[in-house]
Amino acid sequence: MRFIALDKLINLEDGYRREFRIDFHRLLLLQHKGEHYLIEALCPHQEHPLLAATIDAAEISCPLHGYRFSLQSGAIVSETNALCRPLRVWPVAYEGSDVGVDWSESQ
Repeated sequence: MRFIALDKLINLEDGYRREFRIDFHRLLLLQHKGEHYLIEALCPHQEHPLLAATIDAAEISCPLHGYRFSLQSGAIVSETNALCRPLRVWPVAYEGSDVGVDWSESQ
């Protein structure tokens, strides 16, 4: 695994959201109520971007069909009748003043 820095900790504040691409993955780094989360940037249902999604009570809601996912685990909290897998999440890693992810080529 190698550490990939995504941003400086000083730049993060509540409401922070920024998308990153690592290999073929689109990731969304965000801060909500002082906590940092790193999730896949597209809803797994129909790949709608989550950059402008609503966040409430540590859950993110896809603006397209209303699927809600836990920011901590990626588990589906609310869904429609269509099948959907959980949201992928990665542990946030820190190195000095950088926030990022410990990345493996197998991810």
